Parts: sequence; C-alpha cells; structure tokens
Amino acid sequence: MAEALKVAEEDAVKTKVPITVARGDGIGPEIMDATLRIILAAGANLDIEEIDIGEQVYLKGITSGIENSSWDSLRRTKVFLKAPITTPQGGGFKSLNVTTRKTLGLYANIRPSVSYHPFIDTKHPKMNVIIVRENEEDLYAGIEHRQTDEVYQCLKLITRPGTEKLVRCAFEYARVNGRKKVTCFTKDNIMKLTDGLFHKVFDEVGEDYPDIEKEHWIVDIGAAKLADTPEAFDVIVMPNLYGDILSDVSAQIAGSVGLAGSANIGDNCAMFEAIHGSAPRRAGQNLANPSGLLLGAVMMLVHIGQTEQAEKVHNAWLKTIEEGIHTYDIFREGVSKQKVGTREFADAVIERIGKKPDTLAEVKYKPTDFRKLLAEKGATKTTVAQKETIGVDVFLHWKERDANKLGEELLKLGDDKLKLKMITNRGVKVFPDGFPETFCTDHWRCRFVNPDQKAIEHKDIVALLSRFNEKGFDFIKTENLCTFDGEKSYSLGQGE
Repeated sequence: MAEALKVAEEDAVKTKVPITVARGDGIGPEIMDATLRIILAAGANLDIEEIDIGEQVYLKGITSGIENSSWDSLRRTKVFLKAPITTPQGGGFKSLNVTTRKTLGLYANIRPSVSYHPFIDTKHPKMNVIIVRENEEDLYAGIEHRQTDEVYQCLKLITRPGTEKLVRCAFEYARVNGRKKVTCFTKDNIMKLTDGLFHKVFDEVGEDYPDIEKEHWIVDIGAAKLADTPEAFDVIVMPNLYGDILSDVSAQIAGSVGLAGSANIGDNCAMFEAIHGSAPRRAGQNLANPSGLLLGAVMMLVHIGQTEQAEKVHNAWLKTIEEGIHTYDIFREGVSKQKVGTREFADAVIERIGKKPDTLAEVKYKPTDFRKLLAEKGATKTTVAQKETIGVDVFLHWKERDANKLGEELLKLGDDKLKLKMITNRGVKVFPDGFPETFCTDHWRCRFVNPDQKAIEHKDIVALLSRFNEKGFDFIKTENLCTFDGEKSYSLGQGE
C-alpha cells in the first residue's frame, strides 16, 4: 500500500506543468499571491519556479530589468506568469515587457474585453471583443535616432512573416472559440507600404477561412466605431501601436482596465499578465484588484491544457462578481454588496470554486495549443523578387531654411547616373516648385534618381556621397530607392 501511494505521488509530481512566476513591483506581489492561491485551490497542477524582475533588478544596474539566470528559467519552462513591474524613470532603462516579448518571440498579444453588465458599470452591456495585437515590430521595433538639432525619427517595421503569423493566430483563435468575424484595423490610406502590407496579408490569409466573416477598417474610424458600438466587433487584429492603445480603450469601456488579462503567444514560449501597471501608490494597502492577473492566469491554464481548472476559476470569479463582492475600483453603491480588499476578494473566489454564475454566461474552454495549430498550417515561403536600385534618398542636416538655395546647390552634384529629382522637408516637396508657406526644419530628404529609370550600382551612390562630402554637406543617412519585379517600393513625396 505504501509503495502504491509513493508511485501515485511520483506520478502526480511528473504531471505537474512547470511555469515561471514573477511577483513584480508595486501591487504585483499582492495580486500574484491572490492569483496563485485561487488557481492552486482550483486544482491547478503546477511546478512553480520564481524569478525576480523589475525595479530591484534595474537598480542593480541591469538595464533590461531581468538577470541572465531568469532567462534560463523562462526558456526551460516556456510559460511565464508575470505581475506588473515598475520601470525607473529616466533614460537608459528598456521596457521589460517589450524585451521579453521580442526576446522570446511572443508575436501575438491576445486581449479579451468583456462586459459584466449589470454588475460592473459599462455603457456597452453586450460587449465581448477580442483584440489580437502584433507584439514585436511596427514602431515598437525600438529603432530610433536623433538626426539633427530639430528632428528625431522612429522606424516603423512591418514584415510579411510576422504579419502572417499574427493574422493566422487571430483566425485560428476565432475558429477555435466559435467567433464569427475577424476585423483588421490599419492606416493603409496613408502608410501604403507598411500598413498596406498588413492589410494585404490579412486578405490573403483570410482566404483560408471561408467560414469566418472578414472586414477591414481604417483605424481612426474603426477606433471611433469600437468606442461607440463595440458589439459590432468580434475579433480585431491590428499592428502593435494601434493594438496597444485600443486594447486599453476596449478594456476600459468594457468595465475597467483592471479586469483585463492578456496572453502573449510565441512559437516556443508564452507569457500571461494583467494589462495594467504596477500602481505603486496602491501597494501594500490590501486594496488592489487581482482580477486582471487572475484572468491572465486563466488563459495560462487553458494554454497548458488544464481547462477544467480554468473553468473552475473563471466561473467562481464570475459568481463572486455577480454576488457583488467587489474591490474598491469597481465598487458601486446600489449594485455592489460588499467592498473587500485583495486578500478578501481572493478568499471569496476560493469559497465559490465549483459554483457557476446565474446571470453572467458560464464559461467553457477547449484545450487550445496555438503553437501546434499554427505549426501545422506552416508559413508561406517568401517569394524572392528581382530587385533593382534606381535611385537614392540622401538625408541632410542643413540649417538654412531656403529650399531653393539648397536645390540649386544639389543640382550641381548630379551626374548622368543620378540626378536630383526633388527635395522634401517632413515629407512635403519643397523643391522644385515648393510653396513659401511650407514650414521647414533642418532635416532634408534629397531624392536622386536615374533619369532613365535604369538600375544603378552601389558605387554610383558612393560617388554621389563623395561629392556631398567634398562640398561640405552633412549627410545623415541614405535610403536606396528600389523596384521589386519592376514595382516601385518607396513612397512618393507629398506633392511629388
């Protein structure tokens, strides 16, 4: 009998799923303690490794906010449950969230925004929106430069393989969870190449999902529609910056940013968290609402296949909300029955494990390994196009404000391979035929092209830059003007 019990205990240990946990900063330790107590009480079978991240690590002089040994844990467990952290103010410290997402290849951020009407105040009682946000590129690639006294730049990068993985994840999420429509938000009427690629890939991937309705909105009017009529949307997929902003808007209009959890999914690893920050002013007061992190942990349990435990936790949480046991941030006179602290809220959820909500919809989960689903689909191989360079944009730091004077000087630097076509300032053509009303800074884009639109060589660009140097012009950088299979791959200047 003793031997049988020993074997059973060993088997139980073997079935535990390893995860890495970080308690974070501010309210992080309190809400993580509440979250772990709840999910373990529901039977989550976990082998927990803890790491330190955030403020104390930053203050050791580690600018990434995470030590090398912690990366070893994350790469070993491949599942990260993370509380919010505090990034010290001032320069030199990188966002740990962005670093973790990019280092571990967590390309998809899945953020549900659900209304819990009538128990939590919202103007949108039927809202149930999932935002699938790109997580690694776009303006969050983090490539920025100061180029002149007056001008700074941030590079927006959109890639075909990155977009394809993300969009396919959105469609697979919709299919697995019985969602009927996937909407794409971009600004491709302005950013025709970058956002244009995102939209194009959305259309291409969407053809593989004939059972799901597809639509595209320009992000500004789409955001207005989301804020006013969120029930018109189901799953929304979008590039990084738009998704970051609008997922917070979406969570807030659903009821509260404090209730929203998120999943960050990659090919090999996944991270689960609340979408709110560390709220240091509320730390140590037993006030914080652990719901965002708890619902992130529910997404984690689904991810690792412990759907029964996920359902128990989520339904017990819904029952608690339904019965009016609320933390201060969502407490409402006449609706809420009892104002509780972090620990007491966790106790209330634990007491209701095994119960189901009466008014709010009961949740049911299917085991979903998006990594496997997406691996089975595979990625479209990049088509290698015939690339030709037909010109170059030379960016100058030039302090005078006279575009015509600059243009006359630069016309002299051209040759039969490269001739000055135009000069722009902040994207607007100012030479030739510029308007005197156009405001100019000290940052000038000078476009030289082959007059015959024929291919040039790198040595032709080097020769042009040598002439710039001889005349004392301070060139900052160049961007080659290329065609791919004969199609221009660069934007025109406004007014060109």
